[in-house]
Amino acid sequence: MIEWVSLSAGARPVPRPVATPLVWAAAFGGALLLVALLNALVGTDRPAFALTALSLLAALLGGRARFTAAPGTAALCWLFLNGFAIPPAGTLSWAGHRDTFWLTCLLAAALIGTAAARLAHARAAYRRVTAGVGTAGVGTAANDGADVIRNDP
Repeated sequence: MIEWVSLSAGARPVPRPVATPLVWAAAFGGALLLVALLNALVGTDRPAFALTALSLLAALLGGRARFTAAPGTAALCWLFLNGFAIPPAGTLSWAGHRDTFWLTCLLAAALIGTAAARLAHARAAYRRVTAGVGTAGVGTAANDGADVIRNDP
């Protein structure tokens, strides 16, 4: 008789992404802190530093987020970049090519962070599952998180 046995008592092979509202809250708070820190240290006349820092923040947040969180993360980072990292502070403006480029950089950073994390998690899960099947055999504790077919005669 063939019976499906779930061995998910251990760690899941691929971690679940963080909820999108939580990622957006972290983007809001992180962007606020980064822009305030950069304004205090560098000033508002160098938006390239702020763009770089916010792009790194978007990539880091993308590492634990879903792909659907990337546009919101990029938009929140852009709002703080545009509103507080360039003069006049506190005023949103749209300068065609510059803001399009900034939004593109922030969105690309969030998407690249998410894609890199998904690939790394999938690769690690594949190694855990194939290492468990190849060395310990089917139906052992080394297959945590994988579904296994057990054949009992």
